[in-house]
Amino acid sequence: MLPFFIAIIAIIAITILWIISTQRRLVVLDENISNAMSQIGVQLSSRFDALTALLDLTKGYAKHESETLIETIKSRRSVITAKSTPDDVLRQEGIITEALGKIAMVTEQYPELKANQTYIKTMDAVQTYENMVRTSRLIYNDSVTKLNREIRMFPVSLIAGMLGFQQREYLVEQASKADMPSMK
Repeated sequence: MLPFFIAIIAIIAITILWIISTQRRLVVLDENISNAMSQIGVQLSSRFDALTALLDLTKGYAKHESETLIETIKSRRSVITAKSTPDDVLRQEGIITEALGKIAMVTEQYPELKANQTYIKTMDAVQTYENMVRTSRLIYNDSVTKLNREIRMFPVSLIAGMLGFQQREYLVEQASKADMPSMK
Protein backbone atom coordinates (compact mmCIF):
# COMPACT_ATOMS: atom_id res chain seq x y z
CA MET A 1 0.00 0.00 0.00
CA LEU A 2 2.83 2.42 0.83
CA PRO A 3 4.60 1.99 -2.56
CA PHE A 4 1.29 2.70 -4.30
CA PHE A 5 0.81 5.88 -2.25
CA ILE A 6 4.39 7.00 -3.02
CA ALA A 7 3.86 6.33 -6.73
CA ILE A 8 0.68 8.45 -6.77
CA ILE A 9 2.46 11.32 -4.97
CA ALA A 10 5.39 11.07 -7.43
CA ILE A 11 3.03 11.18 -10.43
CA ILE A 12 1.22 14.21 -8.98
CA ALA A 13 4.54 15.97 -8.24
CA ILE A 14 5.86 15.29 -11.76
CA THR A 15 2.58 16.53 -13.27
CA ILE A 16 2.70 19.75 -11.22
CA LEU A 17 6.35 20.34 -12.17
CA TRP A 18 5.51 19.75 -15.83
CA ILE A 19 2.59 22.23 -15.66
CA ILE A 20 4.82 24.86 -14.02
CA SER A 21 7.53 24.26 -16.60
CA THR A 22 5.03 24.51 -19.47
CA GLN A 23 3.52 27.70 -18.10
CA ARG A 24 6.96 29.29 -17.77
CA ARG A 25 7.89 28.30 -21.32
CA LEU A 26 4.62 29.76 -22.68
CA VAL A 27 5.19 33.00 -20.75
CA VAL A 28 8.68 33.32 -22.26
CA LEU A 29 7.30 32.77 -25.76
CA ASP A 30 4.47 35.25 -25.17
CA GLU A 31 6.90 37.86 -23.82
CA ASN A 32 9.13 37.42 -26.88
CA ILE A 33 6.14 38.34 -29.04
CA SER A 34 5.34 41.39 -26.90
CA ASN A 35 8.97 42.49 -27.05
CA ALA A 36 9.10 42.10 -30.83
CA MET A 37 5.90 44.16 -31.21
CA SER A 38 7.37 46.85 -28.95
CA GLN A 39 10.49 46.95 -31.12
CA ILE A 40 8.34 47.41 -34.20
CA GLY A 41 6.60 50.28 -32.42
CA VAL A 42 9.88 52.00 -31.57
CA GLN A 43 11.13 51.66 -35.13
CA LEU A 44 7.86 52.85 -36.65
CA SER A 45 7.96 55.85 -34.33
CA SER A 46 11.51 56.64 -35.45
CA ARG A 47 10.42 56.21 -39.05
CA PHE A 48 7.55 58.64 -38.49
CA ASP A 49 10.04 61.14 -37.02
CA ALA A 50 12.28 60.79 -40.08
CA LEU A 51 9.22 61.11 -42.32
CA THR A 52 8.18 64.29 -40.51
CA ALA A 53 11.69 65.70 -41.05
CA LEU A 54 11.36 64.79 -44.72
CA LEU A 55 8.03 66.60 -44.91
CA ASP A 56 9.60 69.67 -43.30
CA LEU A 57 12.14 69.67 -46.14
CA THR A 58 9.38 69.65 -48.73
CA LYS A 59 7.64 72.65 -47.14
CA GLY A 60 9.88 75.07 -48.99
CA TYR A 61 8.84 73.51 -52.28
CA ALA A 62 5.22 72.55 -51.81
CA LYS A 63 4.01 74.29 -48.65
CA HIS A 64 0.30 73.40 -48.87
CA GLU A 65 0.81 69.71 -49.69
CA SER A 66 3.40 69.33 -46.92
CA GLU A 67 1.27 70.99 -44.26
CA THR A 68 -1.79 68.96 -45.24
CA LEU A 69 0.22 65.73 -45.13
CA ILE A 70 1.80 66.60 -41.77
CA GLU A 71 -1.66 67.25 -40.28
CA THR A 72 -2.97 63.99 -41.76
CA ILE A 73 -0.07 62.03 -40.28
CA LYS A 74 -0.46 63.66 -36.86
CA SER A 75 -4.17 62.87 -36.77
CA ARG A 76 -3.84 59.26 -37.94
CA ARG A 77 -0.61 58.27 -36.19
CA SER A 78 -0.90 56.03 -33.15
CA VAL A 79 1.68 54.41 -30.92
CA ILE A 80 2.43 50.72 -31.42
CA THR A 81 2.88 48.96 -28.08
CA ALA A 82 3.40 45.39 -26.89
CA LYS A 83 -0.40 44.96 -26.85
CA SER A 84 -0.90 46.21 -30.42
CA THR A 85 -2.24 43.89 -33.08
CA PRO A 86 -0.84 43.15 -36.53
CA ASP A 87 -3.73 45.23 -37.94
CA ASP A 88 -2.51 48.24 -35.94
CA VAL A 89 0.95 47.85 -37.48
CA LEU A 90 -0.51 47.53 -40.99
CA ARG A 91 -2.55 50.72 -40.51
CA GLN A 92 0.54 52.64 -39.41
CA GLU A 93 2.61 51.28 -42.29
CA GLY A 94 -0.20 52.27 -44.65
CA ILE A 95 0.00 55.86 -43.41
CA ILE A 96 3.77 55.86 -44.00
CA THR A 97 3.40 54.35 -47.47
CA GLU A 98 0.77 56.95 -48.40
CA ALA A 99 2.98 59.78 -47.14
CA LEU A 100 6.02 58.47 -49.00
CA GLY A 101 3.98 58.29 -52.19
CA LYS A 102 2.93 61.92 -51.82
CA ILE A 103 6.50 62.97 -51.06
CA ALA A 104 7.60 61.13 -54.20
CA MET A 105 5.13 63.20 -56.22
CA VAL A 106 6.57 66.41 -54.75
CA THR A 107 10.14 65.35 -55.49
CA GLU A 108 9.21 64.59 -59.09
CA GLN A 109 7.95 68.16 -59.44
CA TYR A 110 11.04 69.64 -57.76
CA PRO A 111 14.22 67.83 -58.91
CA GLU A 112 16.39 70.20 -56.85
CA LEU A 113 14.77 68.73 -53.71
CA LYS A 114 15.87 65.27 -54.78
CA ALA A 115 19.46 66.55 -55.04
CA ASN A 116 19.38 68.22 -51.59
CA GLN A 117 21.92 66.50 -49.26
CA THR A 118 19.62 66.79 -46.25
CA TYR A 119 16.84 65.15 -48.26
CA ILE A 120 19.17 62.33 -49.29
CA LYS A 121 20.31 61.74 -45.68
CA THR A 122 16.75 61.82 -44.38
CA MET A 123 15.62 59.36 -47.06
CA ASP A 124 18.49 57.09 -46.06
CA ALA A 125 17.25 57.28 -42.46
CA VAL A 126 13.72 56.40 -43.56
CA GLN A 127 15.11 53.41 -45.49
CA THR A 128 17.23 52.33 -42.50
CA TYR A 129 14.16 52.34 -40.25
CA GLU A 130 12.22 50.42 -42.90
CA ASN A 131 14.92 47.73 -42.87
CA MET A 132 14.83 47.63 -39.08
CA VAL A 133 11.02 47.25 -39.12
CA ARG A 134 11.36 44.46 -41.68
CA THR A 135 13.83 42.62 -39.42
CA SER A 136 11.59 43.10 -36.39
CA ARG A 137 8.62 41.79 -38.37
CA LEU A 138 10.61 38.63 -39.09
CA ILE A 139 11.48 38.27 -35.40
CA TYR A 140 7.85 38.86 -34.45
CA ASN A 141 6.55 36.26 -36.91
CA ASP A 142 9.19 33.76 -35.79
CA SER A 143 8.14 34.29 -32.17
CA VAL A 144 4.47 33.87 -33.11
CA THR A 145 5.32 30.63 -34.93
CA LYS A 146 7.06 29.24 -31.84
CA LEU A 147 4.18 30.14 -29.52
CA ASN A 148 1.46 28.93 -31.90
CA ARG A 149 3.28 25.67 -32.53
CA GLU A 150 3.69 25.08 -28.80
CA ILE A 151 0.05 25.90 -28.06
CA ARG A 152 -1.26 23.59 -30.78
CA MET A 153 0.66 20.49 -29.65
CA PHE A 154 -0.88 17.99 -27.27
CA PRO A 155 -0.67 17.92 -24.22
CA VAL A 156 0.52 21.55 -23.98
CA SER A 157 -2.68 22.62 -25.74
CA LEU A 158 -4.66 21.52 -22.68
CA ILE A 159 -2.53 23.55 -20.28
CA ALA A 160 -2.34 26.56 -22.62
CA GLY A 161 -6.12 26.71 -22.85
CA MET A 162 -6.55 26.50 -19.09
CA LEU A 163 -3.94 29.23 -18.54
CA GLY A 164 -5.47 31.55 -21.14
CA PHE A 165 -2.75 31.41 -23.79
CA GLN A 166 -4.10 31.84 -27.30
CA GLN A 167 -2.64 31.67 -30.77
CA ARG A 168 -1.38 35.02 -32.06
CA GLU A 169 -1.75 36.53 -35.54
CA TYR A 170 1.12 36.95 -37.94
CA LEU A 171 2.20 40.22 -39.50
CA VAL A 172 1.64 39.96 -43.24
CA GLU A 173 3.48 41.99 -45.85
CA GLN A 174 1.51 44.79 -47.44
CA ALA A 175 1.00 44.24 -51.13
CA SER A 176 1.08 48.02 -51.68
CA LYS A 177 4.71 48.17 -50.54
CA ALA A 178 5.80 46.43 -53.70
CA ASP A 179 4.28 49.30 -55.69
CA MET A 180 6.00 52.00 -53.65
CA PRO A 181 7.81 54.56 -55.78
CA SER A 182 11.55 54.96 -55.54
CA MET A 183 12.44 58.00 -53.48
CA LYS A 184 16.01 58.38 -54.76
